[in-house]
Amino acid sequence: MKIIAGGVTAAKGFQAASTAAGIKYQGRTDMAMVYSEKPCVAAGTFTTNIVKAAPVKWDQEIVYQHPSAQVIICNSGIANACTGEEGFSYCRATAKAAAETLNVDENSILVASTGVIGMQLPIQKLADGVKAMAPKLQGTLEAGNEAAKAIMTTDTKEKEVAVQIEVGGKTVTIGGMCKGSGMIHPNMCTMLGFVTTDACISKQLLQEALSQDVKDTYNMVSVDGDTSTNDTVLLLANGMAENPEINEKNEDYQKFCEALNYINTTLAKKIAGDGEGATALFEVRIIGAESKEQAVTLSKSIVTSSLTKAAIYGHDANWGRILCAMGYSGAQFDPEKVDLYFESKAGKIQIIENGVAVDYSEEEATKILSEDAVTAIADVKMGDCTATAWGCDLTYDYIKINADYRS
Repeated sequence: MKIIAGGVTAAKGFQAASTAAGIKYQGRTDMAMVYSEKPCVAAGTFTTNIVKAAPVKWDQEIVYQHPSAQVIICNSGIANACTGEEGFSYCRATAKAAAETLNVDENSILVASTGVIGMQLPIQKLADGVKAMAPKLQGTLEAGNEAAKAIMTTDTKEKEVAVQIEVGGKTVTIGGMCKGSGMIHPNMCTMLGFVTTDACISKQLLQEALSQDVKDTYNMVSVDGDTSTNDTVLLLANGMAENPEINEKNEDYQKFCEALNYINTTLAKKIAGDGEGATALFEVRIIGAESKEQAVTLSKSIVTSSLTKAAIYGHDANWGRILCAMGYSGAQFDPEKVDLYFESKAGKIQIIENGVAVDYSEEEATKILSEDAVTAIADVKMGDCTATAWGCDLTYDYIKINADYRS
């Protein structure tokens, strides 16, 4: 696998564009379009929140009921959630505008929105934005990067990644972009993820690959414990790499899944590290678990603990908060067997052994915890299963951002 520059336009046949439609933000781009020269097989995973935004319902229909997709239209600023039939009709109107402008099937248009819940979209601005983007479509890395910027809300940086693999003697590229900074606790962040590939793969296996991978990637991220109404990950494959179709779980499928996992893991970590107000990426690894389920439960309990997140912000090796979070997680383990370590690029230090503090240096621990990426490793000594979760520290700025988000 080769890591390359770019995002959604890295794969053959994909183009992107963006525009400033003035939906909510002024003086910045707020709409993005991703277009494939050929129809794609599509896969998707969506929020498990009972309150689902109109675009989620629209995309579920397209992904699950139609054979192909070709375009993604995304706006930032307004989420089009809790907007009733009017909001859903705006998804249809957006798709119609794109279909007419691009001369493609209306049922091949996927839509996504992110931003404030409860507001109705200014549909004319959205339709005008679609028409403005169509002639600007380009397959350049710059166009993909500008699209990644256009879907940001409280994000502080765009999030992109791309890789290449060899499948059946052909070079296959997978690229992706996402947005997410707050209301991040997926169960499938506010998160939107769009991944494109020129691989030739069956729709069934594409969906299976994505559905399995989100369990260990996006579903292991938490910024604030709030599962959004809009969480969506879309994966489009247009087959333009011309590799032999991946239609069974062979070596080619495994290579594809490994590359997809790299894409989604990288994007998930970018979301966690860019959590609202965050100063550090906080990674939690559980090792020595008796089951994957136990490891997942323990890691997510630690990474979502407000007290632990606050301690990470304070560069404080307050290990009692971590052991406490493990204890109320619902997973069974022996606290008197737990070993705990902190690690960063500044070094690694053991904090507790068999549930009791060791004679460690607080000064060294603070130095390790002062980096912009910090890992806590807990060994429960019950088996050989592991899990990794990602989050961030909890800062004063998180409150400031969310106290006046609608202002």
